[in-house]
Amino acid sequence: MVAKEAHKEPWRYSATGISIALRVTPRGGRDDIDGIEQLSDGRTVLKVRVRAIADGGEANKAVLALLAKSLGVPKASVKLLSGATSRLKQIAVDGDPARLGETLRQLVSAKPND
Repeated sequence: MVAKEAHKEPWRYSATGISIALRVTPRGGRDDIDGIEQLSDGRTVLKVRVRAIADGGEANKAVLALLAKSLGVPKASVKLLSGATSRLKQIAVDGDPARLGETLRQLVSAKPND
């Protein structure tokens, strides 16, 4: 067994795709996925930063576009479930859950965990 417990994945699988827990940093200097972070309450989130400002939903649009591009799905397949005005968001992505989960694992595998 590994000494440091592995982070629990911040996404859940469903029959139609996955839902992802995010912590978004607007005006983050670049559009990128920064890895997985554990919050103080024990939940894990996918850290995402976007250049867009959090005004008029611009940051939310940028997050949805970044996830669609990163996961290789159409923008219409990525939807905001909750957290429109919060840094903590829930996003749904329609598609093959196994492929989406594997793509997310590859995206965060090279990123450091906090």
